Amino acid sequence: MTQSGNALAVMGNHEFNALAFHTPDPLEVGQYLRRRDDKNIPQHKATIDSFAGHDAELAETLAWSHTLPVWLDLGDLRVVHAAWHPASMDALDGYLNYDLTLRQGALGPMSRKQHTAYESVETLLKGVEVGLPEGFSFVDKDGHERRETRIRWWLRQEGQSWRRLVLGPPELIKQLPAKPVTEGASPGYPHDAPPVFIGHYWLMGEPAPLAPNVACLDYTVARPGGQLVAYRWEGEQTLKASSFVAVPRGAAT
Repeated sequence: MTQSGNALAVMGNHEFNALAFHTPDPLEVGQYLRRRDDKNIPQHKATIDSFAGHDAELAETLAWSHTLPVWLDLGDLRVVHAAWHPASMDALDGYLNYDLTLRQGALGPMSRKQHTAYESVETLLKGVEVGLPEGFSFVDKDGHERRETRIRWWLRQEGQSWRRLVLGPPELIKQLPAKPVTEGASPGYPHDAPPVFIGHYWLMGEPAPLAPNVACLDYTVARPGGQLVAYRWEGEQTLKASSFVAVPRGAAT
């Protein structure tokens, strides 16, 4: 659909990770920008298995992933995979082409934790994260213990409690203190800004706007009980629950 001009798409963290996983590290012989270790290989196993023996098709798919912009600003409408974060967007100046695709050589700095470009891409494609209060952690869906968590970046942080701001497992949120968050400033997403559509967050339940002008379309279609979700946008500034369209996972088309 993108190649025929009937759709636009943006890069997500999985496309970015796949590019890094298959790109040799120019600074370390025999290594890749995304390390092929016990943590990362299982995350890419389905892709590895799908393309086994089809090297040309894999190369074509990776080349297509390079054509994806990191975000889209269409004037009255915005799209980004995880977080609309102007500071991170500004920090990527010099790493992106005019059409917001990755410049040649940009993947290296974006894959190294000591670079500002790394944190910026992490924020845009994975979400705004803050450190949890001391003594708190949780195990993510891949079985890894985490002491940082994503937050509802579209909310202004001032006065927000941990329970309100954190995006995480319900069992973690129940344990969090009710006191306001004091680190990892979140300016929120202005209500007069153009509507922005995101994915990434594996939501469940009845689709609805996250804020008057923020909507997530990822409703966990990859897992049992999930839904394939879209939104029929007709130019409105305030998004409506009635404009979501959902198809249950496994439903006949």
